[in-house]
Amino acid sequence: MKIICIGRNYSAHISELKNEKPTDPVIFLKPDTSILLKKQPFFIPDFSNDVHYEVEVLVKINRVGKYIEEQYAHKYYNEIGLGIDFTARDLQQNLKDKGLPWEKAKGFDGASVIGEKWIDKKSISDLNNINFSLIKNNQPVQTGNTGDMLWKIDEIISYVSKYFTLKIGDIIFTGTPEGVGKVEVNDVLTGLIEEKQLFSIQVK
Repeated sequence: MKIICIGRNYSAHISELKNEKPTDPVIFLKPDTSILLKKQPFFIPDFSNDVHYEVEVLVKINRVGKYIEEQYAHKYYNEIGLGIDFTARDLQQNLKDKGLPWEKAKGFDGASVIGEKWIDKKSISDLNNINFSLIKNNQPVQTGNTGDMLWKIDEIISYVSKYFTLKIGDIIFTGTPEGVGKVEVNDVLTGLIEEKQLFSIQVK
């Protein structure tokens, strides 16, 4: 399976990182080895002093597709989830400054949190109006709504499928809202869609 991530999909997050607003979706991939194993804590890697959390709505692909038209994209997923795209921000910035790829900052072991619980999209009245949040040590640090996405879920699926054949089990990280920040040892990070908790992890 592939982990396909969309960067710079929320205007406020683009501004907080002082990035340029893209004209097309920014795509990067993570290896399956980056998935944090169930019930395991997240260990801050020794090669970074500035690992950031980035909560994101996830989409799980349920059928094979290529060159999917946007009007048919809804047929390629049944479930919505929540996760964290951990980013070694210091390493990423160093690589970006040198014009180098920054997979090392995004795809390291444990850098992809995928919530154990998924929500049937039929139970969601409007996929373009999903509230989600990340709670750090009982304090909200990120809140977002899918209505603020520059590219909505079906647009993302259609666009990605032009370049990569989507397969059953592939997971798309749809982008993060503003409020990203550094994690510290002993932090507890909890993710919610509306009021439903989809994951809770400890940082070591």
